[in-house]
Amino acid sequence: MSQFPGKGKVAVLKTTPETVLEDIARLMKMAGVELALPHGIKTGLKINISWQTWYPACSTTPWQLEGVILALRNMGYQDLVGVHNDTVVVDTRVGEYNNKHRYITDKYQVPCLYLYQDQFEWIRYQPRTRPFLVLDKVYPEGVYIPKDLIGINIVHLPTVKTHVFTTITGAMKNAFGGLLHRNRHWTHSVIHETLVDLLTIQQEIHPGIFAVMDGTFAGDGPGPRAMRWHEKDILLASADQVAIDAVSAKLQGFDPLRIPFIRIAHELDLGIGNPRQIEIVGYDIEQEPPWNFVQEDTFASRGQKMIYHGPLKPFEKILLQSPLVPWSYFASNFYHNVYWYPFIGRKRVEAALQTKWGKLFKAYGDGQVVMPGMEPKTVLQAATALGGLILLLGLLGHRRRQRSRH
Repeated sequence: MSQFPGKGKVAVLKTTPETVLEDIARLMKMAGVELALPHGIKTGLKINISWQTWYPACSTTPWQLEGVILALRNMGYQDLVGVHNDTVVVDTRVGEYNNKHRYITDKYQVPCLYLYQDQFEWIRYQPRTRPFLVLDKVYPEGVYIPKDLIGINIVHLPTVKTHVFTTITGAMKNAFGGLLHRNRHWTHSVIHETLVDLLTIQQEIHPGIFAVMDGTFAGDGPGPRAMRWHEKDILLASADQVAIDAVSAKLQGFDPLRIPFIRIAHELDLGIGNPRQIEIVGYDIEQEPPWNFVQEDTFASRGQKMIYHGPLKPFEKILLQSPLVPWSYFASNFYHNVYWYPFIGRKRVEAALQTKWGKLFKAYGDGQVVMPGMEPKTVLQAATALGGLILLLGLLGHRRRQRSRH
């Protein structure tokens, strides 16, 4: 049975804007951060940006990042570095400003690695402890990871929210962007097994792994972007990436062992996913009223699931691993940045800014909150997205006609 400091232990606290920085430090100590992260080596802070626009519960919060930096510095971890990835639908450079991450890293003089930049070397990796479940099949020419992440501690900074492909997203999903490059969308049809493979890699390359999860705002519905936000005033921390995700899932109202990536990781002894076997310290989550969160799809995710698991599965490589692939992320950009945020999300953000956590977010940096209208760049890309949609429907119609002939 594999062992690591803090396996099966999750710290949980209720918090307030006035005490959140002190509460994060207390939370991390309760979860055994100094046992989990060796001193004297570089520690990466894996910042989550799920949208370049600020939206409650979507991305790492500024107080989450600030609290972790202050706590680690006070415990003697001086060599800290922020870790950023990009995605095909999120502009990280814009996102770190709009989410006020850059204000925090500049304030505390924490340098950042932008792993998508050309100067970072990606090297082929073969696991030592067990074979890959799926990554070697998705990438037959080799699985490549950033060389700069090997040999450093990593602290994941996810939020409590649902996800269209994985039911919830948290600590395990937070490694997805950092360890896989832009073609990581190739893994979406086997996303649960992919997250387990990535946890195996992490446990081999990082001397220490830890997660601090922010649930001050939590989000349900079609995460990670088009969600309904809820004030939940909760913080979680653990060295066990499986256990913290299981507790987050339980709080949201899901059975952790019915979420495949948690169940598989638990069965492979990469952490504890069974809530009955997890030691929770701090706040007793049994007294928490039911959240009853639900996972929902967007228009874009429904289309993608038709490719990953539905009638368009035979066209997966053509649609997602060929020059036609831009239709997919253009469609996502169009939906979120041209339609959903200007017409739905903006009103929700305005309401969130009237809450205690919204007021705290606004107070960071220059006191402003960027609330964009329709993005001109994405509007121009709409024609491409529409062309892709027409092609998608045409392929589906062709397949149905072929079936009707037989």
